[in-house]
Amino acid sequence: MAEGIDKEVRASSYSPLALAFLGDSVLDLHVKKHYVLKANMQSQKYHSLVTRVVSAVNQAAFMDHIEAELSEEEKDIYHRGRNASVHTRAKNATMAEYKKATGMEALTGYLYLSGREERIEELVRELLRFTEADD
Repeated sequence: MAEGIDKEVRASSYSPLALAFLGDSVLDLHVKKHYVLKANMQSQKYHSLVTRVVSAVNQAAFMDHIEAELSEEEKDIYHRGRNASVHTRAKNATMAEYKKATGMEALTGYLYLSGREERIEELVRELLRFTEADD
């Protein structure tokens, strides 16, 4: 990529599904890091905790909860991801939930490519609080 081009411009040039593909991994890594740093446990326990947080159903409920708090730029990226034509579906989620989760992952991928690590960490903290409050 050419030097001098704004990171946000470059990040917004990717398709929403490419952003979601990346965002899925970024989100997963942040949640895994949270639990590994929190306690030392068996990998199957980590997996159970992480899976619950990053599930499409949980991500969709979280986005319903915080969408109004997103910046206009973040809402735009989220809506692009949510409205993208997906050809698959999560096993345990409705299509609407899967699309909302795709939107959240697109937003995470966008923030990552834009170098906004602090914002990702803020959203992950909020996601974890939201998930744990549901217990």
